[in-house]
Amino acid sequence: MLTILIDGIAYGMLLFVLASGLAVTLGLMNFINLAHGAFALMGGYATALLMNRAGLPFLATLPFAFLVPALIGAVAERTLYVRLYRRPHLDQVLFSIGLVFMAVTAADWLFGSQQQLITLPAWLQGRFELAGVAIGRYRAFLILVCAALVVGLQFVLTRTRFGARLRAAVDDQRAARGLGINVGVIFASTFAVGSGLAGLGGALGVEILGMDPTFPLKFMVYFLIVVTVGGTAGLTGPFLAALIIGVADVAGKYYAPELGAFMIYLLMIVILILRPQGLIAR
Repeated sequence: MLTILIDGIAYGMLLFVLASGLAVTLGLMNFINLAHGAFALMGGYATALLMNRAGLPFLATLPFAFLVPALIGAVAERTLYVRLYRRPHLDQVLFSIGLVFMAVTAADWLFGSQQQLITLPAWLQGRFELAGVAIGRYRAFLILVCAALVVGLQFVLTRTRFGARLRAAVDDQRAARGLGINVGVIFASTFAVGSGLAGLGGALGVEILGMDPTFPLKFMVYFLIVVTVGGTAGLTGPFLAALIIGVADVAGKYYAPELGAFMIYLLMIVILILRPQGLIAR
């Protein structure tokens, strides 16, 4: 039971890192970016290609998995997304879905449709026992890395001048500009970091989730569930939602594998009926 709980927490932490960028763009910037999974795809492929073709070790590829999607996200935000901030949400949804299919097609054309496989270093393979509980080494690594990212993100958004400027820019762009805040730079930086976190999550998830061109389509619903169930007030709600969904998914697959993802959708429906505004509302 404890092993399932730990595996579920690790899975939930990974889901949060993957969905945290969407939580920022949707919850704080009020922009529906369904192409978020495409940046996770870039990060996953960056790690797989650098390991398999360039021979880099796993840890050395993680900075590239963050930087490549972050740079592409910053360029895309300044050239494409910025034109849609004031457009209706339906336009944002249709535009970002189009980007998803473009990314899927491009990855399939460039690298083929096969799964990207990686070999983790020996110290991340296997399991170890802690108080009689068998814990996967890579799951423990994920929990530590993702926990550090959660603490860092929450600190930046709530305790720094950048976080205060971001919240001000979202609440009232005109007033923020009047106070000397460069709203364009704030939004571009936030979008770049969100895209980079998605790429880092994709790289960390290659071993557990797999990585192929259809990755953004398979996990788009999971990202939306995390943000919707958690609420758009900040990152605390999506973090709790990701943990709940991760544990429920792992436990459901272990105890009732014939139900598939039914348990997750049932849990989502129950939570949204009880709290339609999400776990933590604005």
